[in-house]
Amino acid sequence: MRCIWQKPARQNVTDIVAYLIFYFGTNAKKKFMAAIKRTVKLLAQQPEMGTIDPLFSDRSETYRSIIVANRNKMVYYVRNNTIYIVAFWDCRQDPMAQAKKVK
Repeated sequence: MRCIWQKPARQNVTDIVAYLIFYFGTNAKKKFMAAIKRTVKLLAQQPEMGTIDPLFSDRSETYRSIIVANRNKMVYYVRNNTIYIVAFWDCRQDPMAQAKKVK
């Protein structure tokens, strides 16, 4: 199963990586990126392993989410044998405000 990162999700990860490098160094960045890669690999094998996210219950797609690296939420949906990663955010942020950004 292939995985497509939508532009906002890529930007979210870029922002988090910049924060990690600035405050914690490159080792933190490496661990974070490794956790993302592991999660995406697992999703490719079991795309429904994430829980159905109630923040997106009003959408036509079934959005799922999974926690990555203890504090970050990856939001995605599956269509036609493809995983679309639509958002990625720190769980300490306001979930309603973050969900409104997802199109």
